[in-house]
Amino acid sequence: MKKPSKAPFYSIVAGLIVLGLVTAWLRHTTMDIPFFAGDHRAVWMIEARVDFVANGDEVTVNLGLPYDPPGFRTFSELAASPGYGWSVIEENQTRRGEWTKREAQGAQTLYYKAQFVGGLYASETLTEAPPVRSVEWDGPQATASSQLLEQALSLSSSPKSLARELLKLINDTSPDQNASLMLAGEPDKANLLEKLLRQAGIPARIALGLYLEDARRHQSLTRMVEVYDDGQWVLFNPYTGAQGLPDNLLLWHRGDSSLIDVIGGSRSRISFSMIYQTVPALELAGAQATDSIFSIIGVHRLPIEEQGMFKLLFLLPLGALVVVFMRVIVGLKTSGTFMPILIALAFLQTSLLLGLFSFIAVVAFGLVLRTYLSRLNLLLISRIATLVVLVIFIISVLSLVGYQMGLNTGMTITFFPMIIIAWTIERMSILWEEEGPKEVFVQGGGSLLVAVLAYLMMQLPAIGHLTFNFPELNLVALALIMMMGQYTGYKLSELRRFRAMVENDASVDNKG
Repeated sequence: MKKPSKAPFYSIVAGLIVLGLVTAWLRHTTMDIPFFAGDHRAVWMIEARVDFVANGDEVTVNLGLPYDPPGFRTFSELAASPGYGWSVIEENQTRRGEWTKREAQGAQTLYYKAQFVGGLYASETLTEAPPVRSVEWDGPQATASSQLLEQALSLSSSPKSLARELLKLINDTSPDQNASLMLAGEPDKANLLEKLLRQAGIPARIALGLYLEDARRHQSLTRMVEVYDDGQWVLFNPYTGAQGLPDNLLLWHRGDSSLIDVIGGSRSRISFSMIYQTVPALELAGAQATDSIFSIIGVHRLPIEEQGMFKLLFLLPLGALVVVFMRVIVGLKTSGTFMPILIALAFLQTSLLLGLFSFIAVVAFGLVLRTYLSRLNLLLISRIATLVVLVIFIISVLSLVGYQMGLNTGMTITFFPMIIIAWTIERMSILWEEEGPKEVFVQGGGSLLVAVLAYLMMQLPAIGHLTFNFPELNLVALALIMMMGQYTGYKLSELRRFRAMVENDASVDNKG
């Protein structure tokens, strides 16, 4: 009879492994969750300081804040201004922070602090081109701007190339008559470039950027120009002619609105300080809300109490993997399959030494009670129910004694799976009667050994981090369990038993 093909089985195993690893990688790249618990990410702490003089009346200070700056993501923000109300207003793809106070007099200082994560993909795409506002020049400037544009247009083929040609003419060390006339009327090169582009019918806007350098204080914003080309904003430095967004430039404010408005005060000014620091990558990922499918179906949005439950639940497949390996590959005998996993979880709640002592004490005392109950000729279900009640009393006494001795962890003994312990006591007592005490010690000791090994793996910080933040990796554990389920060879514990046979076969071959 032809053996059935194992191709479907291996296809399922391979599919589980690929699905688990690929899903974990997508979660890592989408939500920035690190694979290692100790990973840190670099962030920039930036402080904006607003100084002004209040007139003694109601005060409202409105400051433009970064809104999805390309290449950066806001990690956290706060306002440190005692006595002022604070709120963030978002509308029409703009963010503005607003301080308010009923009455203020004299010099005032307001602070806004934010942390930004850099090194992100900086491109952004718009669905439609923004409108272009008209430009008005004085008589001589109107003629000069037209001639300047005509000269640049003849050497360009796109909005980006037009901006580059205009910057060459504006920044020339010996500008021609038209460029000199335009610079005389508009000495700010950023404003001049924006107006010339708008005159050519190309959307353009002013952007205020902050160059990032560690431990710098009293810095100001640099005026830049963004040019709309093929669905994207392209940044230009009007003073150097450089195109593109530098890695160390944070676009703080974009558009035509003012950077800061002060009502009820005068002589306002703003300066920036910055410092380079690192934060745990996992904390950073948790603080960054995303709309991805991994964020929606992830456990991080659940209440903390339920997250703690899932953190233990996601460790069960690892415990099952250890049990299967020890029983199928090593050949170790245990009292049941699921019980060593539950004992390992109980050790996580207490500690290894306290858990071992408590388990051995409860089971040993339970076996003594089971011996007495067997003399009463009770039915099986009645014996188990009686053992459950007695186990509860035993654990309660141990907890109270531990508490009186100053062992606070003694109270966590109640996390032990009481029903499983009672059933184990019943099984071991039957095994004692049928197979003798040796088999009881073999299976009981095997269960404890497997539980200890599972505990040693479960308590590793890296294992807890991966199983909780990447639960799909349990599919890999499932695939390994299925593969071991197909193993039919010798167990490691059997190699010693059959070693003499192998040696005899070898000696016969040598004689032959």
